[in-house]
Amino acid sequence: MADPVPILADLAGAGYRVTGPRRAVAELIAARTGHFTAADLAADARARRLRIGRATIFRALDLLTELGVVERLDLPSGEHAYVPCDRAHHHHVVCRRCGRVGDVDDGGMRAFTHEVARRTGYLIDGHRLEMFGLCPDCRAAGSTG
Repeated sequence: MADPVPILADLAGAGYRVTGPRRAVAELIAARTGHFTAADLAADARARRLRIGRATIFRALDLLTELGVVERLDLPSGEHAYVPCDRAHHHHVVCRRCGRVGDVDDGGMRAFTHEVARRTGYLIDGHRLEMFGLCPDCRAAGSTG
């Protein structure tokens, strides 16, 4: 189980109270590997007999997303998932089989973004990139999804 303290420190550092439900959501997130959905956290909460509902989980995820502590992923299936993140700008590569998530640095996107802005006249103030495929472990196991 990962340590929920960084998430809680980010909450407190941003001036938010670390309430019991927020602590519980942080602990649920820290216990996960790979990406997760709000439904995954709700199922984990039920299994652990925690008294937090879906609405509380969604509110906490919205706040943590706003703070940059977790990032929302748009999966190829159309579902939304989340992954804990460092605040530094980066992109993700997601295994479509096991859900493992890797962070990828800029990879030339900054220059590409500037070129798109130059060509279109837009003032681009943000972007995100999610790549999907099979991780090395799933590839070695012969999984195709």
